[in-house]
Amino acid sequence: MTDLTLYSMPSSGNSYKVRLLLALEGRAYTHVPIETNTPELAEAKAAGHLPLGKLPALHLPCGTILTESNAILWYLGAGTGWVPEDTLEQAQMLAWMFFEQNRHEPVVAVRASLATYPHLAHEATPERMAALLNEGHALLGLMEEALDGQDWFCGPSPTLADIALYAYTHTAGTRGGFDMGRFPRLTAWCARMAALPGYVGLADG
Repeated sequence: MTDLTLYSMPSSGNSYKVRLLLALEGRAYTHVPIETNTPELAEAKAAGHLPLGKLPALHLPCGTILTESNAILWYLGAGTGWVPEDTLEQAQMLAWMFFEQNRHEPVVAVRASLATYPHLAHEATPERMAALLNEGHALLGLMEEALDGQDWFCGPSPTLADIALYAYTHTAGTRGGFDMGRFPRLTAWCARMAALPGYVGLADG
């Protein structure tokens, strides 16, 4: 038996970032994989397992259900090396996590989703895909600049910011069609993330 149960979407970066942190922390949990647009998703919503109607959702032993991927990261990372002790560094970490959800995910992840999921194909107009490509390259360029002279986004070691940003960045080329050859620092950072002890990939469930 484990004390944590995670409802997550195997192909989603938002769900993956939670599974990645749990793996890097070496924490046991029960995984309930659910893909989008399936009867299982509707059943989980109806049963109250997804309070906000979306994945991921982390069920705690006390009965509380946590939602929103970066809030879950904060809960799991509190008191660990994944959250800096310095309050300024914490704020900088959170700034990148807000950037990831407010700017990065709506562009990089959305383009990948439109290109990947058949039920969204009708939304992938040439004009929209081109706009997302241009905007995504600009956002990835900001991340590239931020890694000038440093290995991680906040301080000398990886933090929750790195996990949040990694989830959709590491597949931006293969799933989203972004030209990652433009971003050598980002590419090297992705390799550093993949080399962390306990690392699991998106396809590892």
